Amino acid sequence: MEVFECVSFIFVKDGQVLLEQRSKSKETDPGLIAIPGGHLEYGETQQQALLREIKEELDVVPNNATFLCSLYHPTIELQLLHYYVITEWEGSILSLEADAVAWYPIDNAPVATEADKLALLEIGRVSPYLYQS
Repeated sequence: MEVFECVSFIFVKDGQVLLEQRSKSKETDPGLIAIPGGHLEYGETQQQALLREIKEELDVVPNNATFLCSLYHPTIELQLLHYYVITEWEGSILSLEADAVAWYPIDNAPVATEADKLALLEIGRVSPYLYQS
């Protein structure tokens, strides 16, 4: 079985998380509320994909990206999502690929997939360690 690697970016600000309403025309998870992300392209590293996908989807450049965890997400394909937490960025966030983006309380975020729910729980579990300098 082929596994498709993806990066997911969890933008966090003031106890809130940025989520997208996926476009209804997307092949995977159409219309769902989710943590933004995208597929790695052939030969691309996770870090390269992360920077490219953030620019393509939100038109910002992250100042930091902390790896959180990797989780499988079975959809029409089996995806391995590599989650990164971003707390600082340059530019104003725009929704370039999703129908909309909005901020939600991190402890009550209406994400639709089990993988995204687990990733947000993981932030709560390890957050004292994520933000240490």
